[in-house]
Order: sequence, then C-alpha cells, then structure tokens
Amino acid sequence: MKELNEIFAHTTAQKVLDFWFSEENQSKWFVKSDDFDAEIRNLFGAVWSAGCEGLLDDWRRTLRGRLAEIIVLDQFSRNLNRDSGAAFAQDTMALILSQEATMHPEYDTLNTDEKKFILMPLMHSESKEIHKRAVPLFEALGDSHTLDYEIKHKVIIDRFGRYPHRNEVLGRVSTQEELEFLKEPDSSF
Repeated sequence: MKELNEIFAHTTAQKVLDFWFSEENQSKWFVKSDDFDAEIRNLFGAVWSAGCEGLLDDWRRTLRGRLAEIIVLDQFSRNLNRDSGAAFAQDTMALILSQEATMHPEYDTLNTDEKKFILMPLMHSESKEIHKRAVPLFEALGDSHTLDYEIKHKVIIDRFGRYPHRNEVLGRVSTQEELEFLKEPDSSF
C-alpha cells in the first residue's frame, strides 16, 4: 500500500508541474484570469486542500515534488483565493519549503523557471530579513526581469514592512502613507 501511495503522490506532483510549466499556461502566470483560476480549481482544488492540511509531505522526497508543493501552496493559493486573505494563508509553509529547497543538493540542476517558482515565496514574504537573503538568490538566477520584480518587492517591504495592497483583504488598517502609495502605478502585484 505504501508503494501505491508513493506512486500516486509522484504522479500527482508531476501533473502539477506538467500543468504549470506547460507552454500554454506560462502566458497565464501572474495574469488575473477567472478561466485559468477555474481550471486550477477543477483540476487541483482537492490537491490544494490537501496541501493546506500538510498532506503532501510525500512529495518532499524529491526536489521536484517539493517544487510542486510550493506551486500548490504559493501560486495556486493566489489563483484560488483572489481578493481574499486566504490567498496568503499558506505563505509561511511555502516559504519554509522554499528555504529548504534552495539548500537541496540538486537545486542547481533545476532550470531557471523551476528555480524562479522555488524562490517566489521569498518574494512574497513580508519580512525585510527574508528579502535581504532573497536578493542574492534572485541574482544567481540570472533572470534580470525576475530580479527586477524582487527588488521592487523589497523596496516596498523596506519602506512599509508589509505589502499595503494586502491590507484590506487581511483586515489591516492602512496608514495615510500607504493609502497615498496605493494610488501610484504598479503599487500592487
């Protein structure tokens, strides 16, 4: 029975990776799309729920399985819970998995896009210290576009200690400075 569970876990994790990294879906990353969100919900809603309960731990036996779990907790959470505080509820777990993955001996065997999504929870963190540690990892990625976004995120965290665009859905009171900032172009991601 254990072997069957491991095969199922590996197959499901691979389905997540195949879906996320498919050429067709790469253009949908970071774009608000009700259709894409519905597709993720239909295909992986139950997997996301299991991940939120910590039930994807078998995936962590491999680095790519860990990457799949990070995508479920970090990216799918945002797709499945747009405009809701639940979009960020799994950030701490995704961050821990990310930190562990960057120290994995096989981390350097991943391609740039795979590494980018392992690092994404660092970018999403509201910790100044995490962003200090994240910048060198994004520099090592060799993707100037993604590094630029990390720096933009870091600037916001350095200035406010949090992402002001999350305040409303998280029930946080915005300061006047944050409200003024939110009127600026590109103030939220």
